[in-house]
Amino acid sequence: MDFVLQTIDKTGRNIYLTKERYKHILRHPEMHDRTEEIIATLKNPFNISDYSLEEDVKYYYKYIKPDGMYLRVIVKYLNGKGFIITAYLIDKIKWKEIWTFIMMRKRIFLRLA
Repeated sequence: MDFVLQTIDKTGRNIYLTKERYKHILRHPEMHDRTEEIIATLKNPFNISDYSLEEDVKYYYKYIKPDGMYLRVIVKYLNGKGFIITAYLIDKIKWKEIWTFIMMRKRIFLRLA
């Protein structure tokens, strides 16, 4: 499998970006020439969230000053390795989504206890 980039994230895990996923990312015109920013987001994120319904998916965020926006990099972990699913710019982090997911997980945990 050919990789466009390979790096180690803030938690010490290997992260890979495949050519196929990079083509997907480039469908967002604002993402051209952003591989260094993707690496910086994984190495030193402002925040790492796991508000996906899948436990093995993480959302990495970093504020990009020149754009005045956040870069969101979504990573899925398989067998201890991380693979970038997508990356794109957003104007704000939706904390309500994070909070809703946390509360949903707590309810599921309480039902199982």
